[in-house]
Amino acid sequence: MPENDRWAAGPRAFMRRCAVRRCSIMETVGTHRPTPATWALSLGLALMGAGAARIAPSGLVYSSASATVVQRQPSPGACHASGAGLYARPDPRCTPGAVNPAVTQASIGSTICRSGWTATVRPRVSITEPEKLASMSAYGAPGSPARYEYDHDVALELGGAVNDPRNLWPEPDYPRAAGFYKNPKDHLENALHRLVCDGSIRLARAQMIIASNWVAAYRQYG
Repeated sequence: MPENDRWAAGPRAFMRRCAVRRCSIMETVGTHRPTPATWALSLGLALMGAGAARIAPSGLVYSSASATVVQRQPSPGACHASGAGLYARPDPRCTPGAVNPAVTQASIGSTICRSGWTATVRPRVSITEPEKLASMSAYGAPGSPARYEYDHDVALELGGAVNDPRNLWPEPDYPRAAGFYKNPKDHLENALHRLVCDGSIRLARAQMIIASNWVAAYRQYG
């Protein structure tokens, strides 16, 4: 299938088709140099096993990336954030979001809605620090790493994938932060977490809206 036709419906739609008919890695990447989108899809298949892609109710991919292994990031300069500063959004080709298969609507009471649960799954700094530096290179993010938060696109408290490059990116942070603070996306994550845990919205909807455009979601829920 020609490259343009293969990706016309977007990487998520193609991933759904691959889950059904077992696409090969060569089919996902093609014969040309991989774009960020083909990189993300081929990496997803490599992480989960060809033909084993599982899609969550939110439309995002369930991840099986290990939290104890430094994960490969997109190539330098491959990704481009939208917007700027505290309201920047990740490149959906590189960071479309991915979710944790252990967190479902049925399990939220024993996972994300249980106090302290995220601390039990969060990767160690020795894992995330080299990933963050490579992710900054992929996004062309200048300056000190302290200016960025290595952020989960779909937050851990919303069942986001723990250590999947499709769910992590260098989010611009306050330039002169000190002590405990929250940026706008943090406030949105907390608000959505409360709504999910009190039953006001479904987990899948919270995951979908924060992955698709967190800035728009912040205006409604933050």
